[in-house]
Amino acid sequence: LAPEQLRRLRQAQAQHDWASAGVLGAQVEQAAAQAAGVADRLQRSRLVAPFDGLVVSGDLRQLVGAPVEQGRLLFEIAPLDAFRVTLQVDERDVAALAAGQRGELALAGLPGERLRFTVRQVTPVAVAEDGRNFFRVEAQVDGGVGRLRPGMEGVGKVLVGERPLLWIWAHPLLDWLRLGWWRWLP
Repeated sequence: LAPEQLRRLRQAQAQHDWASAGVLGAQVEQAAAQAAGVADRLQRSRLVAPFDGLVVSGDLRQLVGAPVEQGRLLFEIAPLDAFRVTLQVDERDVAALAAGQRGELALAGLPGERLRFTVRQVTPVAVAEDGRNFFRVEAQVDGGVGRLRPGMEGVGKVLVGERPLLWIWAHPLLDWLRLGWWRWLP
């Protein structure tokens, strides 16, 4: 509330100018209601995450002054203590993967460290990228996450068992021949 309005209201009351005092009183009440409305909107606009984390996407500066619909994604927050690893596995290799298998991850941002992980889930939906099909495989880092940050990329290797060297070399060619043969059969 403006101190000037309050001073004028007190002056009108002291001079027994009830008409001016009534108008000024209504203006003071209107200003108080507006201030309470602003305070209420500020309280409702407060965003609090249910956990400590790092904002990985979303920019509030682009939303200033714009109405926000209920259910609209404003931010994505990644927890700093429980990371999930997402592997992109080529469609030719996904058949060898299963939940519970272990592997190792080398990240470009941490080249000297190798992180162990356990496969949690192989999603049944392929994603096309760069002219190839990939399946998303979700894994969980074993042990501490150390210096991991959201969005880090690298190379992961999953232990699927031992194979003879000849099988490793010939397997892609045999699969290609089998698929080509099947395509030409009636």
